[in-house]
Amino acid sequence: MVKMSFDELNTDLSSEELKELEEAAARTIVYDDESPEMTPEMLKQFKQMKQKSRAKQTASIRLSEKAQKFSKSYGKGYTSFFSRLIDAALDDATLVKKCL
Repeated sequence: MVKMSFDELNTDLSSEELKELEEAAARTIVYDDESPEMTPEMLKQFKQMKQKSRAKQTASIRLSEKAQKFSKSYGKGYTSFFSRLIDAALDDATLVKKCL
């Protein structure tokens, strides 16, 4: 969730939209079984999961000319493409054994 003031909102909002936002901001939050209030422990776990999912390490590897041309042919973001390709290959035990 992102919190911002009304001054930070896009100025292209109509007066009706601004009124709806003001009314929503004034409402009391109601927690129930399906959406309980987050405890500090729950928030900590959520933050840890978020950090783990985005954790990437930088590595230097030697690539064949063919591999380099192939990955760069996908343009900007080719390193992310290459990372996903390696992740997919590592999930295939047969392919890993073939490459050893």
